[in-house]
Amino acid sequence: MMAVNIANALAENGVKSHLCATRKEGNLKTKIEANVRYLFLNKKSVLDLKALEKLVQYIKLNEISIIHAHATSYFTAFIIKVWLPKVNIVWHDHYGKSENLSLRKKFPLTFISKTFKSVISVNSNLHQWAKQNLHAKQYKYLANFASFNPENTKLTKLNGLNEKRIVCVANLRPQKDHLNLLKAFKIVQGKHIGWTLHLVGMDLHDSYSEEIKYYITSYNLNASVFLYGSCSDIQYILEQATIGVLASKSEGLPVALLEYGLAKLPVVVTDVGECGTVVSNMESGIVVPPNNANKLSEALLFLIENENQRALFGENLYHKVCLNYSRNAFINQLTAIYKLE
Repeated sequence: MMAVNIANALAENGVKSHLCATRKEGNLKTKIEANVRYLFLNKKSVLDLKALEKLVQYIKLNEISIIHAHATSYFTAFIIKVWLPKVNIVWHDHYGKSENLSLRKKFPLTFISKTFKSVISVNSNLHQWAKQNLHAKQYKYLANFASFNPENTKLTKLNGLNEKRIVCVANLRPQKDHLNLLKAFKIVQGKHIGWTLHLVGMDLHDSYSEEIKYYITSYNLNASVFLYGSCSDIQYILEQATIGVLASKSEGLPVALLEYGLAKLPVVVTDVGECGTVVSNMESGIVVPPNNANKLSEALLFLIENENQRALFGENLYHKVCLNYSRNAFINQLTAIYKLE
């Protein structure tokens, strides 16, 4: 999502912007704006020479001087730099398990980082880790931003009653801890009938996904918990929601939380990554410890039972996101890193 947001924002600010998907395409392709050039490599392996040569030719043809590589794409960027030494690499680190960085694998990243012009980290933990473990020329902490498409496509109609919907926008991955959220919601449902939980995010159809579905069925939650998979109309989905929640075990700086803010949703988030920095507890939302279904359920119940606080928290978070996590502020800092100003 951040790669798409950045490409769109750069193009809007007059930078010749290109977006390259290496291995797969998906719903995010529909969010790429018309003034962004797009390339799909359909890469089949780490050293798919046909795909890599296609990228090299594209870079030459379009006179691209900077590769902004996200997450694990740094290796593809490194191979291209070997091929085209004058290209600069800016690596954007979105690593989601920033609470467990001692377990993070360093090879081959540490070695390859010698070729990086800059490393951008999405939270302070990652920023410190990069400075201590990598060998780039410069390091920058740059918080994520969120933006909505003015067209506001409306495709996904949420189930359940208006004003009684809790939404969680998070891919079905273990670090997002949907099981903790389901346990908390089961407690909520026992006290407030009619409320529903809506899980929006990519379903990998793996063992974790099956565990979530098994829990929903085992505890008779099928009529109140709904899975939608990956959706492209997040703004419309959030407009239908009453409360936003993230129950993660670990995070960087989740774009979903910023999107909750833009939608003026009151939120409950776990105190991981930068969530506690974005959300001021009991001012712009509620921050709870991870892996604690009881605390999570208490926070959800507080918001359910206090409509005035919901409105206040939502408004406060909206203003905080607009002030500190805006598109324009991000792009100004990014272009300074690129030195395109």
